[in-house]
Amino acid sequence: MCEDRMCCSARTSGASIQNSRARLCGRRPVGGSLQLRDYVALLRRSWLLILACTIIGGSVGAMTALLSPTLYQSTVQQFVSVRNSGAAWDLAQSTSYARQAVTNYVRVVPTAIVLDSVIQDLGLDTTSGELAAQVTASAPLNTQVMTITVTDENPSQAAQLANAIGDSLATAVTTELEAPTGTEAESKVRVETISAAKVPTEPSSPNLRLDLALGLLVGLAAGTGLALLRSVLDTRVRTVQDVEAVVDAPILGGIPFDPESAERPLVVRAAPHDPRSEAFRRVRTNVQFLNVEAGTPAFVITSSAPAEGKSTTAANLALTLAETGMRVALLDADLRKPRVADNFNIEGGVGLSDVLVGRVPLSGAMQPWGRSKLFLLPAGSLPPNPAELLGSRAMWKTLEELRRAFDYIIIDAPPLLAVTDAAVLTRLTTGAILVAASGSTRKPQLAGAVKAIASADAKLLGVIITKLPTKGPDSTAYSQYTYGVTHAAS
Repeated sequence: MCEDRMCCSARTSGASIQNSRARLCGRRPVGGSLQLRDYVALLRRSWLLILACTIIGGSVGAMTALLSPTLYQSTVQQFVSVRNSGAAWDLAQSTSYARQAVTNYVRVVPTAIVLDSVIQDLGLDTTSGELAAQVTASAPLNTQVMTITVTDENPSQAAQLANAIGDSLATAVTTELEAPTGTEAESKVRVETISAAKVPTEPSSPNLRLDLALGLLVGLAAGTGLALLRSVLDTRVRTVQDVEAVVDAPILGGIPFDPESAERPLVVRAAPHDPRSEAFRRVRTNVQFLNVEAGTPAFVITSSAPAEGKSTTAANLALTLAETGMRVALLDADLRKPRVADNFNIEGGVGLSDVLVGRVPLSGAMQPWGRSKLFLLPAGSLPPNPAELLGSRAMWKTLEELRRAFDYIIIDAPPLLAVTDAAVLTRLTTGAILVAASGSTRKPQLAGAVKAIASADAKLLGVIITKLPTKGPDSTAYSQYTYGVTHAAS
């Protein structure tokens, strides 16, 4: 087992590797903030949702315009004045009074005192309340001009109503609201029409262009909001920053997605020049930096959940290490669902479990593979107590015997959240290397795996990200890993 100082050195070295790679690749070091391209990637990832919402919004706007009744507006403008003596002081007072009066008359326009006479004069079959819904009145601040606008489905009716209301208001003001008092023959206040209402030639609504533009804008905003909400609720790991936010350990590398990985798990052997093979070699280089102390390192390759690529990663990492001329032992410590024997197409009936119970010696269970110095130890018979076997003294002795014979020991272990096997086993080794699958592993799962390793008083040496997209919005974040990749992303 490695000492604490080895762990500290390895972690320090790993952190330096991570931050150096981040700077070289234009990514933020650990603890940095999100960049604009992260948000751009988010929008690109959800472009279909945003487009659909925008189209729906535009369609709703267009349908609203097409189904809305055609309305016309006609406007009459009136000027309010107050008779005065002509003296300067009287002129100022009359002007001030008229401006105040305009504000009150605006409120009077849609009332019965004005509208009832209009209904009677024009013989309308409506009430003053219903007619008031068609009328609006306004007056700019500190002016004596008042504007009355009538909306109706009939353009001629709109103009007729506007003029009639203007006349009715003028009459109501001079005969009732500002009626002459005492010996005065006429009211001091006069309401005169300065711009009569005309029959409109163009409808005021619906405005197809405006409604369509508003619909598109609302749809775009809704789609963007839903995309952001989905991103917040989506806990899947997609970017290096997602992993760094959860795991305080170096990123040892990334493996691009390959739709044919199930058919050729040993890509380093099947296609040595494939970009995925080069990616595994880059991972090998970073893993070699973790071996800062003397002795044979033993790395546990595990993940938070199944189907994240840990077995494939362990197998290809062992192959790349053996390519350098090192003596490498690959152990299948997944005593529940072993994969090493199937991946390498060897006999797996006798293996690690048989060695641990003393049924066969270690030398009799190890199998050389290929022309390199790679030796395989399959899982063997599936026992009823895998965790107890992997944490036993027999396992510790087996690892010690392997350390004396090999330069590297790679251990394929079960997922951390499913069972305790990997966490127990990690205590006996140099440390664990965690595999996380882009677009599959969720942040709570990753955090749970880190916690499981810490709870077992074991060491997390780094993270390898698998299934990196080679196309789409997230591919640019991994350009250093996927150079030359031609596989389609899932």
